[in-house]
Amino acid sequence: MQPKVEAPLRAKLRVPVSAVGGFFSMCAATARASTKRPFPWTEFFEQGWFLARVALLPTILVAIPFTVLVIFTLNILLVEFGAADLSGAGAGLGAVTQVGPLVTVLIVAGAGATAICADLGSRTIREEIDAIQVLGIDPIHRLVVPRMFASTIVALLLNGLVVTIGLIGGFLFSVYVQNVTPGAYVSSLTLVTGLPEVIISEVKAGLFGLIAALVASHMGLTVKGGPKGVGDAVNETVVYAFMALFAVNVVVTAVGVKATLG
Repeated sequence: MQPKVEAPLRAKLRVPVSAVGGFFSMCAATARASTKRPFPWTEFFEQGWFLARVALLPTILVAIPFTVLVIFTLNILLVEFGAADLSGAGAGLGAVTQVGPLVTVLIVAGAGATAICADLGSRTIREEIDAIQVLGIDPIHRLVVPRMFASTIVALLLNGLVVTIGLIGGFLFSVYVQNVTPGAYVSSLTLVTGLPEVIISEVKAGLFGLIAALVASHMGLTVKGGPKGVGDAVNETVVYAFMALFAVNVVVTAVGVKATLG
């Protein structure tokens, strides 16, 4: 009787385990395909421009209020402690280490990954992927690899944009709203934030773009059920990408803090 009771449980576990195994299998295939020549430069530039257009406006719209909120909170605390002259240090630390990567997570997972999944999913249900394979073309090399590199580079650029908006917005808000002197803001900007923090922030952004593209590509290439399946895959992509990217953010932040302080 025991095997009969455990059989439904094994059947339920088989689906998620198979999905995870398929994802890592696709990641390995993508790593192998990324070394093949010729590299699909045309697809790479088209996807990079497409992702930049999709993500640029949401990045700006999210970065500005997020920056104002963080800088406002930090400056309130610094004023209470009598250290208003260190507002630049707080703005630099917050923008580089947290605001930039977090906004990049939101945009890459919410805009970039969904666009990739919808594109590949629509191709899958139209049987374009099967047609490519019949022609002897590897869809991983032709479609996934350029999207992976494009997403990674766009995420790096978005992170730099968000950090720039954070520093400039922090300066304007601190000086013209909270009456912090411009000299004090600029002089304390690099007090606790330097090249190691910038490198860690960019590493986070690159990993975010890489993982989001891989998750979206896997969901798009394995979609089933017609147009409704594409919509479900897009929704699942957002959830899975957020879960993966926030976990990566925690791990990389912990490792980075240990490395810079140790």
